[in-house]
Amino acid sequence: MEEIQFNHTLPIQLRFNDVDKFGHVNNTVYFSFYDLGKTEYFASVCPDVDWERDGIVVVHIEANFLAQIYGSDHIAVQTAVTEIGTKSFHLAQRVIDTETQEIKCVCTSIMVAFNLEKHESKPLEEEWINAICKYEGRDLRKKK
Repeated sequence: MEEIQFNHTLPIQLRFNDVDKFGHVNNTVYFSFYDLGKTEYFASVCPDVDWERDGIVVVHIEANFLAQIYGSDHIAVQTAVTEIGTKSFHLAQRVIDTETQEIKCVCTSIMVAFNLEKHESKPLEEEWINAICKYEGRDLRKKK
């Protein structure tokens, strides 16, 4: 992953059922870590979203598993928005070992704003775009 400044870090508590019979966290569990990171990111950065009306859905997700996570590891998920379009934005995430800073997995996804009442995509709210750009410390709007 290119040099991305991660301003949002969420410590993750590993649970007994996250670890498989091989003694490491199963790769499918990483996606629940990424979901937690996304949820906390938007709760922190865009606190006034009406989640009964507005949604953000994943339309593409890709992960590269770099190192195993064991049940005794201390980990966190880091999240950053890297680009914003009209209806979608790109999200970069990674799971790190909080003691060694070793990157365990990297994930990129494309998220789309979604109207939950009409069941269709919608333009991103300007308020969300401004809040994300302010939080990330730069203008992330796609250049036309």
